[in-house]
Amino acid sequence: MRILAVDDEEISLSSIKRLLNWRGYKDVETCRGGAEAIRRLRMEDFDIVLLDLLMPEMDGLTVLETVKPYLPQTEFIILTAVDDLSTTVRAIRTGAYDYLVKPVDNELLILTIQRAYERKGLLNSLAPTTEGRAADIPEAFAATITQSPRMKSILAYAQVMARSGNPVLITGESGTGKELVARGIHRAGPAPGGPFIAVNVSAIPTTMFETQFFGHTRGAFTGADSSYRGFFEQADGGTLFLDEIGELPAGLQSKLLRVLEDHTFTPLGSNRAVQVDVRVISATNMDLDRASQEGRFRLDLFYRLKSAHIHLPPLSEREGDIALLANHFLKESGKRYAKEVLGFSPEAMEILRQGQYRGNIRELAQVVENAVLLADAPWILPRHLGATPPRPVPFARRMGTLKENEEAHVAYVLTNTGGDRKQTARILGITVRQLQRKIAQMRQQTHWQDYLDDTTVP
Repeated sequence: MRILAVDDEEISLSSIKRLLNWRGYKDVETCRGGAEAIRRLRMEDFDIVLLDLLMPEMDGLTVLETVKPYLPQTEFIILTAVDDLSTTVRAIRTGAYDYLVKPVDNELLILTIQRAYERKGLLNSLAPTTEGRAADIPEAFAATITQSPRMKSILAYAQVMARSGNPVLITGESGTGKELVARGIHRAGPAPGGPFIAVNVSAIPTTMFETQFFGHTRGAFTGADSSYRGFFEQADGGTLFLDEIGELPAGLQSKLLRVLEDHTFTPLGSNRAVQVDVRVISATNMDLDRASQEGRFRLDLFYRLKSAHIHLPPLSEREGDIALLANHFLKESGKRYAKEVLGFSPEAMEILRQGQYRGNIRELAQVVENAVLLADAPWILPRHLGATPPRPVPFARRMGTLKENEEAHVAYVLTNTGGDRKQTARILGITVRQLQRKIAQMRQQTHWQDYLDDTTVP
């Protein structure tokens, strides 16, 4: 069992490590501060994290909110000197296993660690790894990053259909990962060692369809200085992936159907038929059923392509996958641009979770890549995602004197009443004259002057 203890006090870290070592836990690491904890958790695997709540610069809840979405198998135990119900609820909802108040009884701490490790063991076979591949995702589809139960069910079905070697039609919105699933079907199929040829049908000019798909001999037409093996022949013994099949012109659909039925074709300029053993996987974001009913797509070709049908849901319907995918793209972009970005701030992750991705996974990947390029901090902040930062509020709760916190509360109430002195005084339980004196005193302090001016308090 690997344990990481996080605290800003060296004495606390030393005490915890000595206790755990004495009780038989030899693999115990320590680090001081939230930023260092995030860095360690991104680079190394830990089973249990003992996380102090109150730390300067970055508190324990921020650390938990930043890394827990990417480390579902790691159990976090919060240690704090503050017994606060709202904080406890927030920690548990964020994913903490337990919340212990200092000074923690040694036996209670050991028992909590043991129970957290037991839960980790029970969930281990179902929980996703940091890269998003769960134990119940078929090996052939390991490149598909997901923890969504719906996606896992789809991949299990794809694994079964892959073994048949029959044509498969994959539908779904643009950017949902259709080619990635197609490659998984190829790997899980009867000829995983064969070629995988991917073709964007919409990019093939109508006049070049036959020569691109069926090939040609030397001299077959002006400019044919050498023979060319078409897509079908290139894919012989493997898989031909036809992306955007719905864009195939009506006049060419019959030619494709004939090859799918006979597994033979004749290259341009040749009088010799070529026979191939090719599995066809096609994909489209078009409703081919409706297109067939409207006469825009041949019904017989549709059913030939659709021996098995797999529909991929949009990213918005893949529960839990936005955080998982964002973390994956963050790592990839960090490597690509040689930038060490630890993760997303909780506010930034919430922006990503609430985002509308018409381009689905492809759009999310671009958003994260741009954020990495713009990042000038150890983690992604809302401004790196293009979000307008909220106006700083000088009345945020902080460590300070009673007088400072009283001024902050006055400012808070003034803001929420729109600067209405009568309403503010009534809420504060003081007279308007007393409020005016407090405002006058606050105006004498530089850090309140601009704020009070902005709230239009006369």
